[in-house]
Amino acid sequence: MTTKQKLELTWIGKDKTIKVEPRILIHDPSKDYGDKNTGNMLIYGDNLLALKALEQEYAGKVKCIYIDPPYNTGSAFEHYDDNLEHSTWLSLMKPRLEILRNLLADDGTLWVSLDDNEQAYCKVLLDEIFGRRNFVATISWQRTYSPRNDAKGISNESEYILVYSKKEDWSPNRLPRTAKMDAKYKNPDNDVSPWRTSDAFAPEGITHQGMVYAIQHPFTGQMLYPYKGAHWPLKQEEMLAIMNQWCKYTLKDLDDAEQRAQVVGIKSTEIRPNVLGIVLDEPLENARTKAESIQKRGKWPRFFFTKGGQGGIARKTYLKNTEGRVPTNLWLHEEVGHTDEAKKEVKQFNVNNIFATPKPERLIERVLTLGSNKGDLVLDSFLGSGTTAAVAHKMGRKYIGIELGEHCHTHCIPRLQKVIDGTDQGGISKTVGWKGGGGFKYYYLAPSLLNKDKYGQYVISKEYNADMLAAAMAKHEGFLYAPDQDQFWKQGKSSENDYIYTTTNHVGADVLAAIAGEMKDDESLLICCKSFDAGVANGYSNITVKKIPGAILGSCEFDKANYNLNIINPPVIDDEEE
Repeated sequence: MTTKQKLELTWIGKDKTIKVEPRILIHDPSKDYGDKNTGNMLIYGDNLLALKALEQEYAGKVKCIYIDPPYNTGSAFEHYDDNLEHSTWLSLMKPRLEILRNLLADDGTLWVSLDDNEQAYCKVLLDEIFGRRNFVATISWQRTYSPRNDAKGISNESEYILVYSKKEDWSPNRLPRTAKMDAKYKNPDNDVSPWRTSDAFAPEGITHQGMVYAIQHPFTGQMLYPYKGAHWPLKQEEMLAIMNQWCKYTLKDLDDAEQRAQVVGIKSTEIRPNVLGIVLDEPLENARTKAESIQKRGKWPRFFFTKGGQGGIARKTYLKNTEGRVPTNLWLHEEVGHTDEAKKEVKQFNVNNIFATPKPERLIERVLTLGSNKGDLVLDSFLGSGTTAAVAHKMGRKYIGIELGEHCHTHCIPRLQKVIDGTDQGGISKTVGWKGGGGFKYYYLAPSLLNKDKYGQYVISKEYNADMLAAAMAKHEGFLYAPDQDQFWKQGKSSENDYIYTTTNHVGADVLAAIAGEMKDDESLLICCKSFDAGVANGYSNITVKKIPGAILGSCEFDKANYNLNIINPPVIDDEEE
């Protein structure tokens, strides 16, 4: 039997599944800043562990994710040592991208900044995780404003942003219109809004034969048909109402199957029958007098006649009805900034330690404009110098930023403090009129729930108090930690009536009987404890008792410090057997 094959990217170690421990996040109020009720989060810790910590509560809630992972260039930056062998890079990116997809809302998008080193590999990997049909675009960003004369070969002026949607048929927001675009709209007839001349017709006449007919010219009396292959863009009753603004019109059978067939490009015997024309309902001389009066008065109807009334028919497109710009996949530095601009922005809050690879605020503004709206939740799990969080803050988005490096404290916090204080007037501040406000909460990852004792056996970490243990077990078992104020055994719940209770005490028959006496008939309970009497839960169909840590051993990798992408010397992997 032939094994079913599929198109995919393979690499050494791809089949090794990483079982990430779902850690809890610990709030450190001493590092909070500003208004603590905004929902904004700054998380210090390994981003894979942090993403796993967020997954349960935030799955399906993030509208826009932007990440700027290490590019695997072999260049060792002070903040990101990104010299990674391809297989290692892909193995570390895959679980991150899988969780990021889970975090996205159904109408959410992922934006990944990359250069030539891994862009092609990552594209195929993202096709596998998101599905090729959810690929939106590969954006080319002009990262420099001049070519490097010392470059070997072809000077590299661009980087890429891969864009994927959670679901098919996602559409980006429009970009704001430019003054140059608006300048194309004039108002020669003193109408209610500036307008520009547009084609009077629409394509695909073959599928709109009922909209292929003649309209009589009120100045010349000529019968005007759509050009070949086209049709009138509005329903006939709408076109009739507009033409009646010039003079009196009516519908009439013109016996013009031959002419209409020529427009559509078919035989006259195949053209749709009984399609009437729009013709003058008064003598041409009267119609012309009325039309000339309107031409001189101004405020011409939506469909008008060029060359002072003696030309063909055209249509007005009003500026007030025009949406913003449709985005393209080419982003020039004049519009979204370049790397030198980004470094100058970073220098405003850390003059002594310039982040080596920041992105300009205007670039992130473009991403968040297209992929989110005010109040939406934005996430960046490679926060770097804090650009995404700063821009999201200024644009009125909620955000979660994750950063492992010490620049979380040397770059991200000082930058966000200046944003909140209103003293950061660089980047996009003046464009969006930023004056300050808001705030964020600071979190860090709890240590691993289990670590090995001197005998090599996993035991509960001594750094965990009772509350931390209860929160961690709730997360491990898929419950939302939410302690009840009245009933101590309701520490978390997975559904309306399904609860969890974790204790370091021994659970005996008396304890279980007391809890069972408080439970309602439709409630169920999972008890996690260090020890319990044998068969203690046999008499209760709605109570399950598990022993910890044994109940969760093997469920994930414990005592793992990080899954760091900043690897200078990747492990040597033996060649595959031939």
